[in-house]
Parts: sequence; C-alpha cells; structure tokens
Amino acid sequence: MISEILIAPSILAADFARLGEEIAAIDAAGADWIHCDVMDGHFVPNISFGADVIKAIRPVTKKIFDVHLMIAPVDPYLEAFAKAGADVITVHAEAGPHLDRTLQAIRALGKKAGVSLCPATSEGAIEYVLDRVDLVLVMTVNPGFGGQSFLESQLDKIRRIRTMIGDRPIRLEVDGGITRDNAAAVAAAGADTLVAGSAVFRGKSSADYAGNIAAIRIAAEAGRVPQSQDNSAQPLRVGESARLR
Repeated sequence: MISEILIAPSILAADFARLGEEIAAIDAAGADWIHCDVMDGHFVPNISFGADVIKAIRPVTKKIFDVHLMIAPVDPYLEAFAKAGADVITVHAEAGPHLDRTLQAIRALGKKAGVSLCPATSEGAIEYVLDRVDLVLVMTVNPGFGGQSFLESQLDKIRRIRTMIGDRPIRLEVDGGITRDNAAAVAAAGADTLVAGSAVFRGKSSADYAGNIAAIRIAAEAGRVPQSQDNSAQPLRVGESARLR
C-alpha cells in the first residue's frame, strides 16, 4: 500500500522557551503531524516533558499529535496522554512484558496505536501484534537524545517491516537523524512517515522551517520508485538520489 509521505517535526528540537510559537511556526510551515517525544529518564537516559505539557500545547494546532512514549512502565500513563490530546500513542516493544495488552488499551481509549523498535530489536518482536497497530516506528538512532547521526544499518529492517506490513493500513514511521540527505534512502526502503528534529528547526522563522520541511519531503518523494515501473530498482544508500520516473 503506497501512502503519501508525511513529515512529522519533533518538538524535542524546538526552543522550549517559545514552545507554543515554535509549534505554530511548523504548523504554518507545512508539518503534517507534530511529533512529541516523551522521555522519562528511566527507559531512556533523558527527561523531556509529560502529559501536562502536551495538554498545554494542544490548543495551538489542529494537526495530529504523534506522541512517542519512551517510558517504562507505560500502561499507567496511557489514559493521561490520551486525555491530554494525543492522537497517536506509540509505545516501545521493549518497554513492557505485555505489548498486545498495551496496544489494546490504547485503542480502547479511542486513539491510534503505534509500536516502536530500538535499533537492536528485531522486527520479529512485532510479528504477532501487527493487526493491533496503526503505525510502526523504527528508531534509526538509540533513543534518548536529539541530534544523533542516522544508523544506516536500520534500512534493511525498514525494508523487512514494509514487507511484513503488506497491504495492512499501517504507517511505517522512521525517527532518528533524518535529513534531506538520507530521506530518499529511507523512503526507498519503505517508510512513509518521517520524523525530523534538528533538520527542521534550523533557522529562526516559519519560512526557514518551511524550506527545511519541503527539502526533506522532496528528497523522500524522489526516493520512491514505484515497483510497477521498475522491479529491478536497487535499494538506495544514504546520500544517493533516486532517478525520477
């Protein structure tokens, strides 16, 4: 299933002193979703923000709030994030012993359910929950800090997950070190939703952010080579440009 490319700027890279203004700026700049990275200092070695901050910024935009919970345990906090205004709630496969139950709980709250995999985790961890999810998030850095370099080793995992998804209406999201230079390779591997932090929040204005978002989107769309047009197309490596067909 071919889905349109979505760009989800991560507000972890925003100026927290002007968080509401920054969200309004990326909204105006063409962000499709707003990606909210929640870190607890336990599951990952950093602390970001919680449900109260999401509740406070929710009125700033009508865009989808894509909430990525890098916390453990996660189940006790699902309802709080749902009430705060999350539209998609993504949990880590590594964060709890009962992933199927957690995903059911998210859907019972009326939210879209996502599952995320750290770089060292095999795609096999989600094989038996694919029919419970609306989104799979592949981490292309080790979670916990913004501004890290993209792990090219994850491209093969993205390809395998795209095959696993098949015709299911599941978005395949990638988060970590995404830039205009690797967006083509990520999209060619099968991703349709790209999270970018530092690469979006370069500059100081909505116009700067718009240019950054557009550059990532153009690169990702260029990386897509419809299989119906070229079944022999070779996978892109990071930094390569796809031929437009």
